[in-house]
Amino acid sequence: MSNVAVLLPAYNEEVSIASMIILSSKYADEVIVIDDGSTDRTSEVSKRAGATVLRHKTNQGKGAALKTGFKYAEKYDVIVTLDADGQHNPSEIPNLVKPIEEGKADIVNGSRYINGNETNTPKYRRVGQTVLDTATNLASGIKLTDTQSGFRAFSSESFKHFNFDPDGFGIESDMLIEAAKNHLRIVEVEITVRYDVDTSTDNPVVQGFSVLMRVLELMRFNRPLYFYGISGAIILFFGILILLTINMTAYNNNIYLMSIGLFIVIMGIVLFISGIITDTMARYKK
Repeated sequence: MSNVAVLLPAYNEEVSIASMIILSSKYADEVIVIDDGSTDRTSEVSKRAGATVLRHKTNQGKGAALKTGFKYAEKYDVIVTLDADGQHNPSEIPNLVKPIEEGKADIVNGSRYINGNETNTPKYRRVGQTVLDTATNLASGIKLTDTQSGFRAFSSESFKHFNFDPDGFGIESDMLIEAAKNHLRIVEVEITVRYDVDTSTDNPVVQGFSVLMRVLELMRFNRPLYFYGISGAIILFFGILILLTINMTAYNNNIYLMSIGLFIVIMGIVLFISGIITDTMARYKK
């Protein structure tokens, strides 16, 4: 039987944190709350509920909280991460730990969508998640159905591969990309999620955009063919579309507009070729 630690990164979660600690403690040897600079009673409530509390003096972001938690819990065989706002169901912890104990996985990703049963996700969130899932899968070279899940289990062998950068919410994608880069085995298991307890204070559009920018940045280094190739193809498409539109209108003799269209086409071609060259060089170095 593995020694299991549960990490609960928390920021102003005094309302939900006690129940998450109590329910998680049934399946863990230690429940660890990383209070990321909360201004409410998150730390006090967590201690009273029986958790070990690690506290940041200021809010540093989820990535920084996980870094603190992983460093503290590195002695454990398995680390399980859950969101502290009550969305995840701690009774499902054994389902995530099992593949690691059986030697089938280094990381287990809890997925809301693996069997297509989750229909309660708000539509605006699902659209954003689909975009982030696609970008993360392209950047990592793996195929997961829920790349933004915060409910995961990690074997002790996987701990050393994470840099926990960035500090914020892009950490979910970052960890998957780092895991794939280091050839860790990742499997998914089905989880359930509650949305009636969502206490996030972050604008989901701003948060999603920042995560996407981070994923694209990683894609540029890890999967240059996709980054430059897709960017080049999109730009080339619009350049050709502009030239065709100009040719079919009264502006077909406008040198200025034609020059813009040609410039966009050339830029698309250059990006596409750059992707091929960069990807070839990266493969050669390996």
